[in-house]
Amino acid sequence: MPGVSVALHDRGEARVAILVVDNEQKLNILGRDLIASLTQEVRALAHDRRLRALVLRGAGEKAFIGGADIREMATLDRKSAREFIAALHGACDSLRRLPVPVIARIEGYALGAGLEIAAACDLRIAGAGAKFGMPEVKVGIPSVIEAVLLPQLIGWGRTRRLLLTGEMIDAAEAGRWGLVEWCVPERELDATVDAVLGAILSCGPQALQLQKALIRDWEGVSPSAAVDLGIESFVRAFETDEPVRMMRAFLAAAAARRR
Repeated sequence: MPGVSVALHDRGEARVAILVVDNEQKLNILGRDLIASLTQEVRALAHDRRLRALVLRGAGEKAFIGGADIREMATLDRKSAREFIAALHGACDSLRRLPVPVIARIEGYALGAGLEIAAACDLRIAGAGAKFGMPEVKVGIPSVIEAVLLPQLIGWGRTRRLLLTGEMIDAAEAGRWGLVEWCVPERELDATVDAVLGAILSCGPQALQLQKALIRDWEGVSPSAAVDLGIESFVRAFETDEPVRMMRAFLAAAAARRR
């Protein structure tokens, strides 16, 4: 049966969650039930104080998320269409609002809703065989909700190319465009995810949460307002001992290297 599973892995005092969207026989496409389950699981993780990162992936090797369920969408009317797309936005938004970094581990197809969910993640690591596209116009609907994040990643021209033609691009092209941050052979996918997790876990947990929230806030304000928000975030960092403690450790390590 399709479902969403979460596995928690403790790394010392830190915790990493691996969330798997499992509708493998249908390329992990999202219907109402899977959308609700995904949203519920991510929102639950937001309350885990030990959580430091989330890795989101699809089951199997053929797809990250192959899109939204066309069979369900073909039955929609104006009222149910609003409910369906609002629920899908809620799933994407839950990832953006999760306090910790979210890594999309992308293998196979990331199409439509799948690409929107990937765009809602903080970092994207793709296998070389991955395929990306926004084919909604080919089935009579526009690309909406988190497709609005694409221009920030790839620019308006490339966004128009994807949204107005419905074409797919491969992982190498996605890497050149800046749609993904890493493009690696499939055999190196898990090792790359693990290396990125290691880098995240070496950082201050409070600093990372402040940084993620600040990046999200920057998206909707002017540069001058963004600077003001940054100053407040910097000040908030000193509400705990994390900056002083980590800076002292950094200075002690630097001094030891000079001896």
